[in-house]
Amino acid sequence: MKKVILTPRETVSELDKYIIGQSEAKKAVAIALRNRWRRQKVKSSIKDEISPKNILMIGPTGVGKTEIARRLAKLSNAPFIKIEASKFTEVGYVGRDVESMVRDLVEISVKMISDEDKISINTKAEELAEEKILDLLLYKEKKDSDTTATRQKFRKMFREGQLNKRMVEINIPVKFSPVQFITNNPNEELENNMSDMLSNLFPNKEKKRKVTIGEAYKILIEQESEKLIDKDSINERAINRAEHLGIIFIDEIDKIARGVDNSTGPDI
Repeated sequence: MKKVILTPRETVSELDKYIIGQSEAKKAVAIALRNRWRRQKVKSSIKDEISPKNILMIGPTGVGKTEIARRLAKLSNAPFIKIEASKFTEVGYVGRDVESMVRDLVEISVKMISDEDKISINTKAEELAEEKILDLLLYKEKKDSDTTATRQKFRKMFREGQLNKRMVEINIPVKFSPVQFITNNPNEELENNMSDMLSNLFPNKEKKRKVTIGEAYKILIEQESEKLIDKDSINERAINRAEHLGIIFIDEIDKIARGVDNSTGPDI
């Protein structure tokens, strides 16, 4: 997907459409976004001189802190995740540690790029799905002219929507749902490896299901899209996007921060 590079002034103007006031915060994030773009354009030897910085936004609930970050992520086509800091300090909390938020950000990035790639190959996937529908209608292909004429007749009827309510039988993959391990073990990688091992023990199977041609077309488009996309490339680009554009918004820091007199400050 082609990215639109905005100047800080243009970024602030876009944020003004959705958030009232907060001009200083808008300027700060707009400049930070521009610096990220600059960092990607310079030589590797001097990238560290333009390293991304954390931004602390202070203000009461409802002034637009989260919305500024969310809109900025949408403008820059960046993966975004919101984390509540107080979640990790709750009594009896058992689950992933704080470092796992980076992993969650990469997963969001993978989903974003996968969706973008599916849009780019959608036309090809639709063509392949249409041929599969015609195969189902004809049961088996033949090379004679009569079958070719019948195929073209069905193609015309399908494109006009005349066959949408007709029932066909297709194979639908049944995915194994991996077991989620939630333990007090800080080694999250071990837990993920255990889930992957169990997934390999139960490979994906297919089951036959009767659906309308309209539903079958949507399912087949999804299946063909999965075959066409390059998953290795997606993972590589997703990690790169998360590293250079990802935004992690940590909310409720004020809930776990205490002053010298044990009092809380403004919302952060």
